This record gives sequence, structure tokens and C-alpha cells, in this order.
Amino acid sequence: MERDRRAGLKNHQLMPKTALAKARTGPLHILITGFSLACSIASTAWAHSRVLELYPKKIARALSAALGTKLIRLQCYEGLDAAHAIYEWNYQRQLLAIRAAAEDGKTGKLVEDRIFSEEFLLQRPLLQAIRQEVSPVLLIDEIDRADQEFEAYLLEVLSDFQISIPELGTLTALSRPHVILTSNGTRDLSDALRRRCIYAYVEYPDRKTELAILASRCPDLDTHLAAQIVGFVQALRKEELEKVPGVAEMLDFAAALAGLGLNDLNDDPEILRATLVTLLKTQCDRATVPIEVAQRLAGKAA
Repeated sequence: MERDRRAGLKNHQLMPKTALAKARTGPLHILITGFSLACSIASTAWAHSRVLELYPKKIARALSAALGTKLIRLQCYEGLDAAHAIYEWNYQRQLLAIRAAAEDGKTGKLVEDRIFSEEFLLQRPLLQAIRQEVSPVLLIDEIDRADQEFEAYLLEVLSDFQISIPELGTLTALSRPHVILTSNGTRDLSDALRRRCIYAYVEYPDRKTELAILASRCPDLDTHLAAQIVGFVQALRKEELEKVPGVAEMLDFAAALAGLGLNDLNDDPEILRATLVTLLKTQCDRATVPIEVAQRLAGKAA
């Protein structure tokens, strides 16, 4: 096992000590802490990918900033195929090249070899990620939205960090990307894909952490109002909601209140009612939290 892990380090950029220090301090520490940071360290050392639930996009951006490297994102959806995820040929350029070669009297294998070269290859996120000179962060977002068949495309990338193209051969990684896969838990991922990943579930932040996030994103916000916002949102998460508001919704809520000039959640019930649209994203949730419930939660928030 140890020999396999060491072999996996070849041509792989480990997380430098300076990046780890940056990840442990300042705003990045808010996003890469505890188990998530351990997964980041372990996966860079063992060339594993990470499967994250909750706030993975922020963690991916934070990791990219800590490493000082490029962030490449693949958004998954139903029907996603290799042409949109891995590569496709630039057919228009190929046709133009064939016509130009014909005018010059060139035909046969010489032309075929040229039009099926990397010059005519359109790199999609997976191929783009392994062809970078410096290891990028590859975010494969909402993998559970893609068809199960698409996971088979990922296995070659996550196992060997190479991509096979029939007309061109096998393209191996110039550098191994730091891969983060995200899942909303709408379906189970295959055992083969899970085996190639380290799994982490990122919980909602505690009060202190969420206040630090809010302070870093809205530094001009009054501290009393900030404490009320965090307390209100954290209390709201305990209600029976279809779509529980996350950190992004909390930040939208704070921006809306600040934009309307509110200094205290209890000052104006109408403003509180109007800004609930930033937190409650379904009709059922809005019915679950009428203004009376919101006022009760706001009264307890501090």
C-alpha cells in the first residue's frame, strides 16, 4: 500500500507548506478546517480525489487560492457526454484544413494525421485539467446529476489520470489535478467512483465561524445586526424546511437588509417579510415560516 501511495506522487504537485499555512489562517481557515483540511492534505499526498457535500464550490475556490493555481469547473447535468466533458474535434477547422490540403494536392495519411492531431482538438474540462503544466483544481460539480454511465468516463481520469482518444491515442497527464467532486445526495454514487475518492460532509458552520464568514464578506455591516442575522438564520435552519438556507443565502439576506438600511431585525416587520425571499426558496417554506414565526425567531436572535 505504501509503495502504491508513493508511486502515485510522481509528477503530482503536493500542497506546499506555504499553502497549508494560508489554508489554516485568515478567511481560508473558515472554509478549509478539520476534516476538510485533512482530506485536502491526504488527497494531495495520495493523489486521491475528494467528494464533498455542502459548500464545495467555496472550498474549491479556497483551495485554488491557497495553491495559487487555476480552478477548472465541470458542471454536471443529465445527458452530459464525453463531447462536453472531455473533448471533441473541431470539425469546422478540420474541413477547412482538408480543403486547403486538397488545393495544394495533398491527400491521404498525411492529411489525416494532421487533422487528427492536438491542434484540432477542443479540450473540455477533464482533458483541459490533465494537460496543465501546473496542477489545477478540478471541480466536478453535482456529479449525481449526471447519468451513471458518465461515471465510467471519470474512472480512467481518476484512476490513471489519462484519457484515451481513438484517433490520437492516450493522452497522459502533464500534471495531476487536485480533484473535488460534489454531490447533492440525489442518488448513490457507484462503488468504483467512491473507491477512488475521499469522502467528506461539510456541516453548516457554527455561530463563530458563520460570523467570521459574514464579517469577511460584509466588513461594513454593524456587528449587532450581523449577530442577529447569524442567530436568525441558524434558528431558521431548525424549522422543518424543504430547502434549508445555507451560507450563500445568509449572505444574500445580510446584503438585502444592509441595502434597505435596517439596523435591527425587530425594527420593521415589513422589511423582514420582504427580505425572507432571500432565505426561503420554495412556496411551502414560505408558508411554513409566516411573518409571525419570523418575528419570533428575530426576537430571540442576538
